[in-house]
Amino acid sequence: QVQLVESGGGLVQPGGSLRLSCTASGFIFSIEAVSWVRRSPGKELEWVSSISPSGTSTTYADSVKGRFTISRDNAKNTFYLQMNSLKPDDSAVYYCSDKGRSLWKSGRRGQGTQVTVSS
Repeated sequence: QVQLVESGGGLVQPGGSLRLSCTASGFIFSIEAVSWVRRSPGKELEWVSSISPSGTSTTYADSVKGRFTISRDNAKNTFYLQMNSLKPDDSAVYYCSDKGRSLWKSGRRGQGTQVTVSS
């Protein structure tokens, strides 16, 4: 049974940083691309970033490129989203997905972690 558990969200001021973590189980993590997605109030679910199984290839939405960094530790079945220079528009519930860029809409997700960027 696939399980994804996010952590690391919280309240941060504009310009601040947060690091989200997602611990996965129930599938062979090291051979799957994975993603972060988010849902802001009143908006549809939005893809944020994906990383290849080995971690050597990463992709980002234009809205976060240059500010967010996705990474993974296959030994720990965990992947991360380092978020810097946060903006109020980044406020959302962030979910990790067990699928990569092309399949994220059909992927399973965790329960989500709330990120609020506000002064």
